[in-house]
Amino acid sequence: MAAGLVISAPASGVGKTTLTLALARAWRNSGLRVQCFKSGPDYIDPAFHAAATGRASVNVDSWAMDRGTISHLVSRGIDADVVLAEGSMGLFDGVAARGVCGTGATADIAEMLDWPVLLVIDPSGQAQTAAAIAAGLRDYRAGVRLAGVVLNRVASPRHEALVRRALLDVGIAVFGALPRHAEISLPKRHLGLVQAEEQAEIGKLIDEAARFVAEHVDLDAVLRSAATWSPQPAVSGVNVTPPGQRIALARDAAFSFVYPHMLEAWRAAGAEISTFSPLADEDPDPGADVCWLPGGYPELHAGKIAANARFRSGLRAFAETRPVHGECGGYMVLGTALTDADGISHEMTGLLGLETSFAKRRMHLGYRLAELTAPMPGHRAGARLRGHEFHYSTILAQPDTPLAVVHDATGAVIAETGSRRGQATGTFFHLIAEDR
Repeated sequence: MAAGLVISAPASGVGKTTLTLALARAWRNSGLRVQCFKSGPDYIDPAFHAAATGRASVNVDSWAMDRGTISHLVSRGIDADVVLAEGSMGLFDGVAARGVCGTGATADIAEMLDWPVLLVIDPSGQAQTAAAIAAGLRDYRAGVRLAGVVLNRVASPRHEALVRRALLDVGIAVFGALPRHAEISLPKRHLGLVQAEEQAEIGKLIDEAARFVAEHVDLDAVLRSAATWSPQPAVSGVNVTPPGQRIALARDAAFSFVYPHMLEAWRAAGAEISTFSPLADEDPDPGADVCWLPGGYPELHAGKIAANARFRSGLRAFAETRPVHGECGGYMVLGTALTDADGISHEMTGLLGLETSFAKRRMHLGYRLAELTAPMPGHRAGARLRGHEFHYSTILAQPDTPLAVVHDATGAVIAETGSRRGQATGTFFHLIAEDR
């Protein structure tokens, strides 16, 4: 039996990730086995979870995944003592139109698993109003239970006392209050947190967060508030077909945005994965039968990618006889040119005609439902793929044959159709699951 708990908040930027990492490390340090998950399509946080717990974390998503898939993924916590699901955005924030089994909101996962929610509340610029917000979240949806609250960034003991009293007056437990503490601030960039693997001091930062939270939060009370949980056998796993038997996967600081559950599903289906680094001027494994370029930050390394002749020529040679697929940043690198933030255009691999610019920044964010008009590695023509798109690049040219008809979560057709030319295909969305 494990203790299950969802970590959420009224909004983004309140401290969910920091509290999740701190609780996970503090309990791990006390000898408990801790398993984390990420609710929603964020592909950066699971690596932080793994750094805190020593166990791989995966995403669960009510818009893109069915209940069987979610149950299958969560069942990895069967041997844990504590299971934490970190939410995204605010507790009830999702899309307007329901997806496979929900809107993508953290509340969907909390209700589905019947786990109580630990709220992180930042009362900056307010006092008793924080209690009204917490009470509103508690009462908004009948199937979602509130365990209590941790206050973050309280200004003073007097401020804390005002907020605590108001929360207790409405019957909401306060497990602790965290004063401002710059030493545990996680660095950010334009697509979210700087990746865990890019931070040499991430272990020390998580240890400091755990020490700080243990000093100010009643960890035993938080643990007692969690639900006693035993996973039910999943009727189905992840509906993903590997793109090939042996997959050459680009993997470095420029190509790192790939969902952990995807790689696990590929391996579970018998596929082998060999990684290579385009930034180190490596080319794909010649023994592979498909090459996959995930997203990441190619716009930060465009000059180096353009200069790495062995990678570019090796990828072009690979694509003459075998499929190559790119997602988001990987799609951009398969294109003809990428303009960086300084307005400098860099030649990419030219397998597709796509031209993109990071100098003309425009945010593209949201779920995507794509119906393939032609096959791509692992998926037949006509397949319905669910994914998520998040980038700031502008399309200057997308001249190749569209790969799919792509809709956003409202059903509106969008221009980012993906492309195909010869053996090369690419999409701006990151694949999460295929509809059954």
